[in-house]
Amino acid sequence: MPTPDAAQRLAADAMSAASEEALVDILLEACNRMGCSWFALTHHIDFLVAPEKGVRITNYPEDWARWFDERGLGTSDPVHRASHRRMAGFLWHDMTSFSAARPGDAAILARARRHGIHDGLTVPAHLPGEAHGSVSFAWRKGIPASREALFFAQTIAGFAFEAARQLSAPLEAGARPRLTDRQIECVRWVARGKSDGVIGQILGLSEDTISEHLRNARARYDAPSRTSLAIRALFDGAISFGDVADG
Repeated sequence: MPTPDAAQRLAADAMSAASEEALVDILLEACNRMGCSWFALTHHIDFLVAPEKGVRITNYPEDWARWFDERGLGTSDPVHRASHRRMAGFLWHDMTSFSAARPGDAAILARARRHGIHDGLTVPAHLPGEAHGSVSFAWRKGIPASREALFFAQTIAGFAFEAARQLSAPLEAGARPRLTDRQIECVRWVARGKSDGVIGQILGLSEDTISEHLRNARARYDAPSRTSLAIRALFDGAISFGDVADG
């Protein structure tokens, strides 16, 4: 079952994954928990032209992946395009409500269904200076993706994508950002889901001061959002899952 506890455990496992094979096992367990068959963690690039420009870990059918790459769909696939318009995850059957269809989209989705890929969900992964990316999970015919599965996937997707990035190009210890003690305090409360105003009340500081600390922390990590800031701080050890649970 896709329970919150299971999602947190998989997120923690992703943080300590020592190899791509270990990360594959984590994503497969996520599939088992959600009752889906497929996963794809990928940057949205043309992997036939420049595979070194991104990371991709997937168990999609080989015939589908080959057809997809031969047509250079990494940057124009309808699911990928929809994710470029979102910060939060979404169910595929909802994406036409915020991402206009283009000629050819129906043929791409029909081809995917021929390979057993029907409904699904996608969690975007956007980082400054990099190609867009995402983590997707997909179901076979007759099994719709659910909001319960989406919430589960959102808990682990950011950690899985960051783990894949670090396994691809690990950051040397000396190059890691360093946060001040006050920034770490603020990030801990962000990881617990608190707003800037609430954090200010807890720490006895103004909301503007908290926002400034978090802006500076995001700049040090080159993090585009509060969520990505917390994830990167967890990976670096600046905060821990214990810090999050204490809230």
